Amino acid sequence: MKAKLFAMILLTATVVTVALYPGQRSGAYTGGNVKPPPTQVDPLVNDQPVIEVVFVLDTTGSMGNLIAAAKDKIWSIASGMASAKPTPEVRMGLVAYRDRGDDYVTRVVDLSTDLDAMYMTLMQFEAAGGGDGPESVNRALSDAVHEITWSDDPSTYRTIFLVGDAPPHMDYVGEKQYPQLMADARQRDIVVNTIQCGKAGVTRVHWTHIAQLADGRYFDVEQDGSALAIATPFDDQIAELSRELDETRLYYGSREEREVARQKVETASELHRRADNDSRARRAVFNASAGGRKNFLGDKELVDDVATGRVGLEEIPTEALPETLQAMAPEDRSAAITEQARKRSELTQRIQELAKSRESFIQDKLDEVGGAEASLDYKIYSAVREQAEAKGLEMEEEPDY
Repeated sequence: MKAKLFAMILLTATVVTVALYPGQRSGAYTGGNVKPPPTQVDPLVNDQPVIEVVFVLDTTGSMGNLIAAAKDKIWSIASGMASAKPTPEVRMGLVAYRDRGDDYVTRVVDLSTDLDAMYMTLMQFEAAGGGDGPESVNRALSDAVHEITWSDDPSTYRTIFLVGDAPPHMDYVGEKQYPQLMADARQRDIVVNTIQCGKAGVTRVHWTHIAQLADGRYFDVEQDGSALAIATPFDDQIAELSRELDETRLYYGSREEREVARQKVETASELHRRADNDSRARRAVFNASAGGRKNFLGDKELVDDVATGRVGLEEIPTEALPETLQAMAPEDRSAAITEQARKRSELTQRIQELAKSRESFIQDKLDEVGGAEASLDYKIYSAVREQAEAKGLEMEEEPDY
């Protein structure tokens, strides 16, 4: 009886501690179009604003350096968006495109808060094909406007970033062209920004026109993407803490729900195996922020749901619990969850402390080189900051690098 009482007291104390953790909660690429499971709507936390961003990315051979830059910077871009006030839910999607006659014309990854899956999809893209001038830009924009599951909420900031170096085919019979597609985008309140890689004059004409038609901004960057990637002395430690933080997650629910969670855990494990420590550190900073919680937790995460009072541990059938807890006595289950919550709180605090040191180091480096206004990061961030303001979101002057 004393053990039960002690466990309940400890759990209650942890609920208070974990409730202070900022924010809220939400397929890896296998080829073709990817429609991840819909983000679960939690009425207790669904009052936060939403940012929806789809990158329409040329993946032909000339775009190799830009794709590499995108792989490096996706977490910094997400962190910059997540830093807005009030804290938004960040959803990202991707349309990769080439041209007719290549391995594929388009591949679509739908909007999701599961940015781990988005990142691993991006990791598998390699630049290939193309080489004959215009690409299937119109088809890619059509998929972005019409095949992505955009929110209907008028308060949501919705944007597309078209990134490429070649003009669209305007000679494909029966294919809707971008002037009509941009009218469709405006009707759905989707802002379309364009980022030209390189200096081709014919691409500039079309990219500028596309942005004008859909209330967006046009930018140009060097062929390598002009991305700014600064490694810091803190990245290795933050990356390791991120792996430990991931290991605090416990999932419950039906067999199908736990299978989705198992895939999420496997995606994170693969990410830790394949990504460099710089990217893992950026991901950790994002996951430890208020806006990154849905990516970190996913759905039906037991520690968070019990700690925040969304569900009572005693209400969950034994067969719906994580296997590691099923054979335990009720008081031992409570103690195990309490321990995971305590560990999570400590790891999160440590990551946030190191993130401040990391940010200070990066700022010193930026001061040495005179700033980063020409970088891909800055240009994406500045467009989002300006456009999201119309939806009531306020962002800092500088992005998170």
